[in-house]
Amino acid sequence: MSTLIGYLTSLDAPRREVAGKLCDVVDAALPEATAAMWHGHPTWSLGDRPGKVPLCLVKAYPAYVTFGLWRGQEVTDTSGRLTPGARRMASVRLRAVDEIDPTLFTDWLRQAYALENR
Repeated sequence: MSTLIGYLTSLDAPRREVAGKLCDVVDAALPEATAAMWHGHPTWSLGDRPGKVPLCLVKAYPAYVTFGLWRGQEVTDTSGRLTPGARRMASVRLRAVDEIDPTLFTDWLRQAYALENR
């Protein structure tokens, strides 16, 4: 967990605020998941090691923070905010903390969790 804190504190204030809020939302929505640094950024996975069954990630770029779901293309997104990516992934780019809708993101996260527990 200290490497996760180190990751967050290395970011400038706007991205740190966005990433920190995302981490809080994920932790609240997925108490079953384990947070860890994997491939250089925070991820939440099921199982006994990071990446075994990855659910989501938070990754900072110079101008925004990405919140991604590994099976995001299978998640129902009535908001239209999730952008399809490689394989089954989908993500949203965030530049400000007020772009985070905890209710919407929690719904996405619970759907992603349910996809892994059918």
